Amino acid sequence: MKMNHNFSNIAQSYLFSTIAKKVADYTAANPDKKVIRLGIGDVTLPLPQAAIDAMHAAVEEQGKSASFRGYGPEQGYDFLKESIQAYYATRNTSLELDEIFVSDGAKSDVGNILDLFDQDNVVLVPDPVYPVYVDTNVMAGRKIVYMNANESNGFLPLPDPAVKADIIYLCSPNNPTGAAYDRAGLKAWVDYALANDAVILYDAAYECFVSEDLPRSIYEIEGAKGCAIEFCSFSKTAGFTGTRCGYTIVPLQLEREGMNLNKMWLRRQTTKFNGVAYIVQRGAAAVFTEEGIRQVQQNLDYYRENARILAEAMDELGIWYTGGKNSPYIWLKCPNGMESWEFFDYLLENANVVGTPGAGFGENGKNFFRLTAFGDRDNTIEAVARIKKLLS
Repeated sequence: MKMNHNFSNIAQSYLFSTIAKKVADYTAANPDKKVIRLGIGDVTLPLPQAAIDAMHAAVEEQGKSASFRGYGPEQGYDFLKESIQAYYATRNTSLELDEIFVSDGAKSDVGNILDLFDQDNVVLVPDPVYPVYVDTNVMAGRKIVYMNANESNGFLPLPDPAVKADIIYLCSPNNPTGAAYDRAGLKAWVDYALANDAVILYDAAYECFVSEDLPRSIYEIEGAKGCAIEFCSFSKTAGFTGTRCGYTIVPLQLEREGMNLNKMWLRRQTTKFNGVAYIVQRGAAAVFTEEGIRQVQQNLDYYRENARILAEAMDELGIWYTGGKNSPYIWLKCPNGMESWEFFDYLLENANVVGTPGAGFGENGKNFFRLTAFGDRDNTIEAVARIKKLLS
């Protein structure tokens, strides 16, 4: 037999696994130290009560013969798809129900969508980048080209006409940098994709944090339905990181080489995926009710305030950063010329604060560092005080 040797070309340890081991080793050696984690982008607030109530009701339904549900539609129940459709409509974005596919999360779909594309495609990703975009393509043996995201362009690179790519990954607001494209920036990418017959894979997992007049969906840009697939998630919107639910939008009109990507994705999902649990989908639909929206906004405001506290500290320290306004992440330049893993160790050992080294996201991240606003408020305030004391 032959193995997929492309696995030999990816890092043996996922970024956050490496961080977890370093923190575990430190805490084992220093059990008296209180370590505050502002690294991994997991939420800390509980699910909205509206979602909990809906899931409780769904559990009761599953316990009665008259209302029991077994296998559901692989692409999601209409009641949830209709809620997602209405959510987009509030932002003047029209979707057909058949364009919406419910899944167990954006991370899964971002990797699984690659089943639609031949191995012989050039993939364009930003550097720094969410590791899943790179690793899933390396596993498949695709050629990857990097776009240069850096301090001078605010970590929002624009298309280079000299570069030819077939698959383009964009994430806005961005993970890890927190930077968010305006309409002109996304229009440049849509125009590039259309001109090059490329497909944009657009990760909108953090769209709920946009507070300024910036696009929250790529479909707000004219022409995007002819070149873009959008991924979104309830993880950051409503705290479903452990509950697992997301959705992907594949426009009906999106075609390449005479093949319809919407039909291809439907065929892929009905073959390889059995759908998200009914109980979870009921909880997700409740997120879009009047009460659910109110509760979600309360949680988002909590994280936004954490982000403001972190950003204000960077301002006081005179440290360059992006994010913090339309994003739950602060992407800061490491002080005193330090590289990111050096700063990670320095911060852990001297302030007992954990962040994410930018080098884990690519070469352009080696002098940068990510802090998350998803932590507990008191811990965030304490971490800021420790950082300010250390770096002042």
